[in-house]
Amino acid sequence: MLPSNPCQGALQVSHDNPFARPSELPYGLPPFDLIHEEHYLPAFEAGMAEQLAEVEVIAGSPDQPSFENTIVALERSGRLLDRVSTLLFNLVGSTSTDGLRAIEAAVAPQLAAHSDAIHLHAALFDRIEDLYDRRADLGLSAEQDRLLERYRSDFVRAGARLSDDAQARLRQLNEELSSLSTGFSARLLAETNASAVHVEDSAELAGLTQDASASAAETARSRGHESGYLLPLILPTAQPVLVALTDRALRERVFRAATSRGSRGNEHDTRRTLTRMACLRAERAGLLGYPDHASYIVEDQTAGTTDAVATMLHGLVGPAVANARLEEAELQAAFEADGGTGSLQPWDWAYYAEQVKRARFDIDAAAVRPYLELERVLLQGIFHAAGELYGLGFAERHDLPTYHPDVRVFEVTDADGAALGLFLADFYARESKRGGAWMNTLVDQSQLFDTLPVVVNTLNIPRPAEGEPTLLTTDEVRTAFHEFGHALHGLFSDVGYPRFSGTSVPRDFVEYPSQVNEIWAWWPSVLANYAVHHHTGEPLPQALADRLLASRSYGEGFATTSYLAAALLDQEWHRRSPSDPPIAPEDVEAFEAAALARHGLQLDSIPPRYRSSYFSHIFASGYSAGYYSYIWSEVLDADTVEWFHENDGLRRTNGDAFRAGLLSLGGSVDPMDAFAAFRGRPPRIEPLLERRGLLPT
Repeated sequence: MLPSNPCQGALQVSHDNPFARPSELPYGLPPFDLIHEEHYLPAFEAGMAEQLAEVEVIAGSPDQPSFENTIVALERSGRLLDRVSTLLFNLVGSTSTDGLRAIEAAVAPQLAAHSDAIHLHAALFDRIEDLYDRRADLGLSAEQDRLLERYRSDFVRAGARLSDDAQARLRQLNEELSSLSTGFSARLLAETNASAVHVEDSAELAGLTQDASASAAETARSRGHESGYLLPLILPTAQPVLVALTDRALRERVFRAATSRGSRGNEHDTRRTLTRMACLRAERAGLLGYPDHASYIVEDQTAGTTDAVATMLHGLVGPAVANARLEEAELQAAFEADGGTGSLQPWDWAYYAEQVKRARFDIDAAAVRPYLELERVLLQGIFHAAGELYGLGFAERHDLPTYHPDVRVFEVTDADGAALGLFLADFYARESKRGGAWMNTLVDQSQLFDTLPVVVNTLNIPRPAEGEPTLLTTDEVRTAFHEFGHALHGLFSDVGYPRFSGTSVPRDFVEYPSQVNEIWAWWPSVLANYAVHHHTGEPLPQALADRLLASRSYGEGFATTSYLAAALLDQEWHRRSPSDPPIAPEDVEAFEAAALARHGLQLDSIPPRYRSSYFSHIFASGYSAGYYSYIWSEVLDADTVEWFHENDGLRRTNGDAFRAGLLSLGGSVDPMDAFAAFRGRPPRIEPLLERRGLLPT
């Protein structure tokens, strides 16, 4: 048995530090109103010391290793560290300050060293290996057996079998990589904010709706400009305003601002950081016995091998580019008909694609936005669909603290009225928030700790002018439903151990449930429920709804090609071997061009969805060598959507089956086994090819 206080003698955090004890708020919601920046570093220091003391007790136990005294004990360790690190890394992405970024920079290498201290602990690994060798005789449940297997895999992949000298070098690599990743993120946030395009003359904004122009004026004032309008940048290459701006020169300014981020040679340049990261990742993979970083990463995903990833991606390139070329020819004709001379440029694509779509489908994006008001999309769309499909209820909690005034808290109840968890919605863009959209977990569900989930959805919707409604684009609606799919994955978690909670699944599986949830944004009964004119109360006309749905498949050539370019660029950076010569920072653009050319994706008018210098997914998040996962997951998504259509769609029996067979299981089972059991067979790729217009005609 473990002593009642295994950390006696370890550094203790002050009793008045809010991290010192579990939150007493409902569902363990962090007490945001009590936590200040000065509380983080002491809590980190004490949390790491506490967990290392716990590990020493586990590793030094004189008792024979058992599942309970080794694996479960590891699951129970590090509670203080988990509380403080979970909150810091949530807030540094969503409401960053100079202080929080400094804390992140200070603790990132310490956390890397801390992780190594655990995973490279020889005596601890010996206990895990002993259990693994005896696992057939331990009488473990299926989930316990998988937990043991995953712990052993984690330790082996972290270098537990390496020599002392190799482990010493591995520790150095991990610490430096952690610092570099934090630095990339900080530089990119600063560069993205600094690159927002300021416009003085309102005439240049011709084409934007009145509310979009008012929002740009509001943004300019909020960011310190005395006059004019500010067009902030979102994370990907494509910027939403390019769809509407009629001023070609301004379109070019916005495009060049977006695509030059991180490569201007200023203090925010990210190229030296990313090239160093690529080298260190390759060296680390070599130390661990892999030919490259991509092989190391993909081995632990559902894809299994880089060859499987390459086969999938390369099989899509030809059809995608062929479709994109057809689209380009059509847009070139529209460009010339509009008086343009020369070739269509990348800053022209979105604008003329919208013109062609409008003509073909008789639909104007600006005419649809008044029907897509945020509050109705959330309550009568996202929550309504979850109620119909899963029986969920949502009640806003105004009595609970949040980390920013924009954040809203909803208590989620199950069909029988039982508590399910908390959902936090943080939808508006702000200068302190990194670009993109994501889901985080503040509290993991687990039976071990008897905890229910607390999940956060973070978007970057432009804030409207004071008193004006928040009107969404169709892409913003899709993104909101997508991220709520991640939230459902977290909320429905029903596992024994926190290691398997919610979205703790392979990276190339994690996008699957969220992509499936996008179907309900356009499901006729759901669309009719939320798509109501914000001023008149009139429903979206059925004829317009039909044309909107018909238009959604337009432009898949461009979308697939730009995505594949980014996914293959990621693979190129991470399939470099330790012996390959480093790429000089000033040669990043040439490396990109050569990489895209090798794959037949160097198209002047279609840049990658992300260029290397602002590819946050792979240099500042967890998607290195894994950006392929979106389309890999989409194979499962498209096949599952076909299942919903075959079984009458938005029905409780369907939701219950999807929840029980996939969403509730987290990482407690092999995800592909779970899919095959749910679908009755392995996934088919044909539904994806049909959706993206890649089947032969």
